[in-house]
Amino acid sequence: MRTLIVLSSILGDNSKSTQLARHLSAHLGAEQGEVIVRDLGHTPLPYMDGSLIGALFTPQDQRVDAQHAAVAVADAAIDELKAADRVIFAVPVYNFGLPAQLKSYLDFVARAGVTFRYTAEGVPEGLVTGKEVFVVSARGGKAQGTPLDTVTPYLQTMLGFLGMTNVTFIAAEGQAMGEAAAAAGMDAARAAIDALPQTASAESRVAA
Repeated sequence: MRTLIVLSSILGDNSKSTQLARHLSAHLGAEQGEVIVRDLGHTPLPYMDGSLIGALFTPQDQRVDAQHAAVAVADAAIDELKAADRVIFAVPVYNFGLPAQLKSYLDFVARAGVTFRYTAEGVPEGLVTGKEVFVVSARGGKAQGTPLDTVTPYLQTMLGFLGMTNVTFIAAEGQAMGEAAAAAGMDAARAAIDALPQTASAESRVAA
C-alpha cells in the first residue's frame, strides 16, 4: 500500500490539518507500507502561468531547457498521485477557501489526456481511479453543511473530475472560537478518524 499525504498549511507542525493527517495515517497503518509526503506549505508549486502552458503545448523535442524543467515538475506531481493507492489531503480553510498552494497543485495535476479526458459526447472522464481518498480539514468557524462551506463541494467536484470518487471528508471546526471549542472540534475529528475502518467504503461520505 502506497500512501500519498498532501499537506497544504503554511503553519508547519502547528497546523491542525497536518496533525489530523498524521493521526489518520497512523490509524490506517500507512507506515506499514510506503508513505510519501508532499508539503505544499513548505515547498509550494509555482502558480500556473503562460510559460508552463506554453511548455505543455510545445512538442517535447522542441522544448528549451526551462520548458523541460517546468514540465518535469508537473509530471512528477502527476506520477506521484497516480502511483498512490491512498491519498490524504490535509486542508486548512483560509478565508472560506482552500489554500492557494493546494489550488496550484490541483492545477498542475489536472492535465487533459493524462488525468482526465472528454468522451466523444463531451462528457468528462477522470483517469485517476481506484484510490482511497481522505480530506481532513480545519477551519476557524463552523460552516460544514452550510453555504459557507465552499471547500467540501469544490473538492468533491475537482477530485471527482479527476476520477477520485471514493472520498471521505473529516472536518475539525471551531478552531478560532476559543480554546474549548477548538479542543472539541479536534476531538470530534479524531473520533471520526478512529471510527473509520482500515479500508474505506466504496462511496463518498462526509464526517464532522
